[in-house]
Formats: sequence, structure tokens, C-alpha cells
Amino acid sequence: MNGDEQLLRGRVYGHDHDDPDPGPRPRQTYALLIGGPLDGLLLDITGWRPEEIENGAALPTELGQFPGGRALYDPRPGEPRTPGPGVSCRLYHSGDTP
Repeated sequence: MNGDEQLLRGRVYGHDHDDPDPGPRPRQTYALLIGGPLDGLLLDITGWRPEEIENGAALPTELGQFPGGRALYDPRPGEPRTPGPGVSCRLYHSGDTP
């Protein structure tokens, strides 16, 4: 794990690395990102409809195969989701795009 990856662990995607509290917030719903350049980050999916979660996410990042591109994360079919606040589901790295 390189230094950039180490910095990201336990943080919410989109929070600044120098944020004094980069972790999850109470009453928010998150997807855990598995694999790829954003492995271990939480993605805030509060307010997302189930079909939006099914579509996955294309997340801008400098850490992927294409710096300045997007890392693609998708749910696995049939994997359960827990409703409510906290970690609700997992999204798995499926590739990178420019």
C-alpha cells in the first residue's frame, strides 16, 4: 500500500485529506468501496434511490489508471443491503476510465 492509499483508509470519499474529521457522519448512509484506487473509502449514498445504487458510481480520482479520470464501482448482484444509517452496502471496483 503506497502513502496515498494509506492516507485514504477510513475516510469518506470527497472529504479533504486535511479535514479534521474526515470520517463518517451520524445519520448518513454509506457504501464501502472495495478494491481499486479508492479501496477502503466510504461513499456517502444518503438519499440515493435503490436504482441509483444499482447503477454504481464513476468517481473522479487522481489515483486510478488514468490520473484525472474516474474509478468505476458497482454492486454485486444479489448482495444484501442494510437500510438506514451506517454502511449499507459494498461497491466493487470494476475498472477505470479516462
